[in-house]
Parts: sequence; structure tokens; C-alpha cells
Amino acid sequence: MSEKPLTPSMLQLIGNTPLVELRRLSPKPGIRIFAKLEGGNPSGSVKDRIVLAMIQAAEAQGVIKQGDTIVEASTGNTAIALAFVAKQKGYKVRVVLPKGVVPSMADVLHLYGAEFEWCEPSGGMRGAIAAAKALAEEDGVHELGQFTRSENAITHYRTTGAEIAAAIDSVDVFVAGIGTGGTIMGVGKRLREEFPDVKVIGVEPRLGDRLQGLRSLAEGYIPPLLDLDTLDGRYLVDSASAIAAARRVVENEGFLAGVSSGATLTGALRIAERMDSGNIVMMFSDGGWKYLPAQPWDAAAKGDERLDEVHWW
Repeated sequence: MSEKPLTPSMLQLIGNTPLVELRRLSPKPGIRIFAKLEGGNPSGSVKDRIVLAMIQAAEAQGVIKQGDTIVEASTGNTAIALAFVAKQKGYKVRVVLPKGVVPSMADVLHLYGAEFEWCEPSGGMRGAIAAAKALAEEDGVHELGQFTRSENAITHYRTTGAEIAAAIDSVDVFVAGIGTGGTIMGVGKRLREEFPDVKVIGVEPRLGDRLQGLRSLAEGYIPPLLDLDTLDGRYLVDSASAIAAARRVVENEGFLAGVSSGATLTGALRIAERMDSGNIVMMFSDGGWKYLPAQPWDAAAKGDERLDEVHWW
């Protein structure tokens, strides 16, 4: 009698997410829109990929060992991914969150048992990064470093980009959130090797007056991993539009996508208006379940500008 195959560890479930066509959202017969569904990773977002890679690199370099503490600045998804991977590998976690993140992010981190502290919203992610760096230096703990470490982009080149290239015959446009720069740089580089004519388009959030810093390039901070010269275009998307687009995904495809997914869809549809035919691939970086307690849908339908005062993505 043959033995049943062993269930892989949770960490082995990271990556190899599906690329699916969203047929009901195509604005024209000749346009095909595809989404890379990163919400299928164990902690629910694309950040599982980079957190695991950066921890493995730190382990290989001998700078962390089981039982150590890892600190990071995050608006939510990286913090949750870090808490998940740390549980699997035996690390402690401390996170710095800017005030103004989606409330449920802190609830999830509390369930994971992660330590977290707040910084003022006026400092945005830039302030959170500085606070995390100070904690790492003062307490002698390891800073994960998603905004600066090359493993971020390299992982997306080797995994996310390679998976997309293997799953589809041609890509005319690739759309992703800019964020740390890791996803769009890594995936964009890999897709250009496979499809030399692909256009790489970045999407960034429009922030309200309370929120400053990293998440909007208009604030004067360019993430070190990001090379703006390699992008073929950028779109600024307000929160109401992103949330409304995420709702369109639910209504048309029955899939609950995250707010950043709505933002990339918004960018993709703008691009599609200028195309007669072609394949557009978008990053759907997380699912929408964790945003439900905040109930942003009605406010988005009214175009409420106060939504831009929350770090949705």
C-alpha cells in the first residue's frame, strides 16, 4: 500500500499563485485582462514572498537565529506576512505602524501575538521606517528592510515574474502598485526578458493631507529599489476609485479583491481605453477580506475624499 504524500509545510505554500483572466471586466472584445491572485498566499498577500526571502537571506548570512526579534515598518500586509513567517521559523516580531492604517490590520497582528507600536500619521511610512530603524539600533534586533534590501526585487524576478511568464503566451502591459518598488522592478525585469515590448505601468495612491511620505512619490521620497526611468507610465489613484473598482471585481467576477487590486484594475482600465487589442496583466496583491470591518464601500460610492486619509495600500 503506497504512502499518502506528506502535506507540505505552510512556508512551501508561498508562491505559485494563479494567473486568471477576468473576462467580465474587459472593456473591449480585443482586450484580455489577467490578474495574478496573490491573496492565495498563506497570510493573504504577496508580501509572504519577500518576507520569507529576506529572512532566509539573513539566516544564510548568520545575522539572525531562532528566538531573535525582527522589527519592521509596515502599513499592514508586510507586518502580517512577517508575523506568519516568524511563527513558522521561531522568531519574535515588533512592528511600527503609522496611525491611519486600516483598523483590522492591528486586530490581525494582535491575534498573531506580534508586538506593535504606532507613529504619527504626519510622518507616514517614512516616519515608521525611521522608528523601526531606531528600534533595531537601540535594542540590537534585526530590521527586515523591505524598502531597501535587494532580496525584495530579486524574489519577484525569480518567482512572481517567472510564474507569469510561464503562464501566458504574451503580455502587452503589466500593471502593479509601486509601493516599495520591489514587485514592479522584479516582475517588470523578468517580463521584459520574455516579452521585450511589454509596457510596465506603476500605480500609486493619492494620499490625504494627514498622510505624508513614502506611499506617494509626489511627497518627494523615491524608494531605493525603484528606478523610475524603467517605468513606461504611472497613475495616481484615489482611494474611492480603488475601492469602487474592487467592488466591481466582486460584482462581475465574484472575487473579493483588496484595495490595491482595485487600484491596479483602475490603471489597467485607463490603459485599455487607448488600446484596440492586447493582454494586460495586473498584480492583485491581496484579497479583500481584511478590509470588510472598515466598511469602505458606501463611502467610495459617494466619492468621499476622507478615504484618502487611510493607508489602504
